Amino acid sequence: MLQIIDEYKTLSEPSPEVIFKDKGSKFLGYAFPITSEDEVNPIILSLKEKHHKARHWCYAWKLGLKNDAFRANDDGEPKNSAGQPIYGQILSFELTNVLVVVVRYFGGTKLGVGGLINAYKTAAKLALESSKISIKTVDVRYSILFDYVNMNKVMRIIKDNKINIESQLLEMNCEFIISIRKKDAEKIKQFFLDLRSVKIEEI
Repeated sequence: MLQIIDEYKTLSEPSPEVIFKDKGSKFLGYAFPITSEDEVNPIILSLKEKHHKARHWCYAWKLGLKNDAFRANDDGEPKNSAGQPIYGQILSFELTNVLVVVVRYFGGTKLGVGGLINAYKTAAKLALESSKISIKTVDVRYSILFDYVNMNKVMRIIKDNKINIESQLLEMNCEFIISIRKKDAEKIKQFFLDLRSVKIEEI
């Protein structure tokens, strides 16, 4: 039987700014929770405004429960010397739905590819170590439509299975919007279908 993966580790809030220094260069690390790729550019732009005298704004992000979507950006540094080490730390911490950015102020001395890899990796690691990490579940949302006379039967299923009600409309015809952890979704959906007079559909 195929196991359903329905929980993941991510950040509960943006990290504080961290700093790593090497031979005069400063590497400022930041980590952010994100839910879509559309959030990446505005964050990068805000850091470019904040650190307009910096030389590089390198980053990596990952979305989804598997390797659904990810990107590593060197932003002008030698190939794979910045973005990949940052992305490697995201994988090391087993995180997803996260963006890590490292801003570099050049100190006048070249670090070499090995030095860059270590610096970007370390700044990313410090940012993630200073972050608040939380475990979240993947939930399925359903709309349940039923007559008021079926309220007790519906509520029994909800209470017995500790189902979260997001919203409810209570009239002669009632509607609940509920969320169920993905691994339990099909089983609980069937409980409602067995009531016959209850309509349930995923939204």
